[in-house]
Amino acid sequence: MKLPFWIAACLGCILMYQSVAVAAEDQNTTVQSVQDTSVQDTQEQQTQPATQNSQDVKLPRWIQKILGEKTKAKGPPEVSNPTPYGETQPTTPLYQTIPGFLQAPYGPPAFGPPFGTTHLLGDWGGVQPWLQKRGLYLAFDVYEDLAGNVSGGKKRDETVAGQVGVTLDVDWEKLLNAGSWSRDLWLHLLVVNGHGRNLSRLFGDNDNQVQQIYGSRGNVIAHMVWAYFEKAWLDRKIDMSVGWIPTGVFFQNSPWVCNFMNVWLCGGEAPTKFMTGGRGWPSGNIGTVLRLMPIRQFYIMGGLFAVSPHAYNGGISGWSWGQDGLGKLSTQVEIGWIPEFGRNHLIGHYKVGVMYDNSRYNHLYEDINGEPWVLSGLPARKESGQTSLWVIADQMLLRHGPGELNGLILGGYYAYGSGQTSQINHTLVGVLMDTGAAWKRPLDSVGIAVLWANFSRSAILAEEAAATHGLPLPGANFGVPYGIQGHETIYEAYYGFHIMDGLSIKPDFQYVNHVGGTRTFKDAVVLSTAVNIAF
Repeated sequence: MKLPFWIAACLGCILMYQSVAVAAEDQNTTVQSVQDTSVQDTQEQQTQPATQNSQDVKLPRWIQKILGEKTKAKGPPEVSNPTPYGETQPTTPLYQTIPGFLQAPYGPPAFGPPFGTTHLLGDWGGVQPWLQKRGLYLAFDVYEDLAGNVSGGKKRDETVAGQVGVTLDVDWEKLLNAGSWSRDLWLHLLVVNGHGRNLSRLFGDNDNQVQQIYGSRGNVIAHMVWAYFEKAWLDRKIDMSVGWIPTGVFFQNSPWVCNFMNVWLCGGEAPTKFMTGGRGWPSGNIGTVLRLMPIRQFYIMGGLFAVSPHAYNGGISGWSWGQDGLGKLSTQVEIGWIPEFGRNHLIGHYKVGVMYDNSRYNHLYEDINGEPWVLSGLPARKESGQTSLWVIADQMLLRHGPGELNGLILGGYYAYGSGQTSQINHTLVGVLMDTGAAWKRPLDSVGIAVLWANFSRSAILAEEAAATHGLPLPGANFGVPYGIQGHETIYEAYYGFHIMDGLSIKPDFQYVNHVGGTRTFKDAVVLSTAVNIAF
């Protein structure tokens, strides 16, 4: 008998959780010891090597023989931030590290390489220590997401979307055994292969994506996400990156955004990352980023990027950096404050930023005479410059153990984009997250979010003019709508299971109100389960 998709998905999650719970019974002593370690003791031992807590599941002996023994870290790893889409992996607390781009566990790649040093296959039979001793940090990551809208939308459907990622981070000082000139000089490379279908498009939402992995990767074997050099000076108080850089993950980003599935959160905030001058993962721009961090609680960061006038930066594959028409520039500036309150180091992240792109973009409504171009047939009026600004904040309210996200956290952001040239001009997001410490699973994570987006007056006027005269509705940087747009709201909840080092599973629920910003379709309910494996 063929079960409905939503029943199969729920049964799968229940069976999976039961198997995990049984396997995790033998590890309670280890987990409890992690929780009993006070943050105050950790602070007193800042000069000593940090230990990484873990929820390793005991494997059968025959599997252990194949995988080999894991090499335990004797101190803070050179690369300490978690894997993307596996955010519950052990990390070094921020207050035990110098918060430079190269070390602090702040999120990919704004303050460190993306995949960290946590691997499902341990030390690869000694290969990983051999590589890292020579300054080569290599990782493979596989992410698969099964999602389906069980009700609402244009039609019911389910899809699988995923990617395979390969990252290489090169420490030139170790590799070349060179002098002081190569200290804190790195090369960062990330290539991905994406596959699958876009569920949101299938159920009628061309403005939002409910799957974390989809889009802009192209139908190619290897899509270039980033390739840039990084150099730091003065104990990483000054840091510069130059090369092919996804601007939306350096700027308007936070360590918790990819805990959630929805793309309005993950990879940078909306609407900025949907603008040509501020595109986020997996798109990039040729440019440079300079960050000054005189103290670990404060930074100011600026970036200058060449703007691509094409639908895909770097072409469909991300490798064509020398595209024509790169004469305009996008400038981004961000100021951040990272305080820690009280003896429990209740960490917060507060930032404000602005982007200005001096390119010229089509007005969404007016033609060269100020009339609706959808009716006159005349060219749209060109707007000089495109602006975006953002305010992002989060604060840990209760700490449940060491780690930057190990506690109850309240966060959110507000962002604005020029409504004359961007379909969405205002977004507002609120989130609440915690770990599973209360039920003895401190490396699990749980969260809820509300995401709201408002469509600009210019976009709505153009849609109303077209609809009144029976013309096709116009689209822009958020796709072609199915009706007159107003606003769209997403309600999301997830639970992340830390199965073992390098392996996490995350069931997710999303309720989409006003699908695509319109009332054309009924509200959609989306269930998904994502599996992330960092080999």
